[in-house]
Amino acid sequence: MDISRISSMAGMNIGKVEDVSSLTGSLFTKSENVDGTVFESFLNSAIDNINTTNAYLSDAENEEIRFALGETENTHDLTIALQKASTALQYTVAVRDRLLEAYKEIMNMQI
Repeated sequence: MDISRISSMAGMNIGKVEDVSSLTGSLFTKSENVDGTVFESFLNSAIDNINTTNAYLSDAENEEIRFALGETENTHDLTIALQKASTALQYTVAVRDRLLEAYKEIMNMQI
């Protein structure tokens, strides 16, 4: 998994009211028009990470097939591909779990 993508998602900071209002709709009325670029960039990063995870899983599956068919005797490539896929999948599941926790917490808030 590309570390720069992880750090870009982890370093995302929503500190201005305008940024929050773009995520919550028109909860805060401001005269400035916010395009929602923070949410859009976060969503694009998440989609890129999911695509990367899928690519690693596909590569691992291809390496398993090549090894099972005897096309390669190099177990290092197989082990590396499996470890990359495992790590990427664990990260993706962890991010999903955190997002679901945040969603549940938001839904339980009193208005």
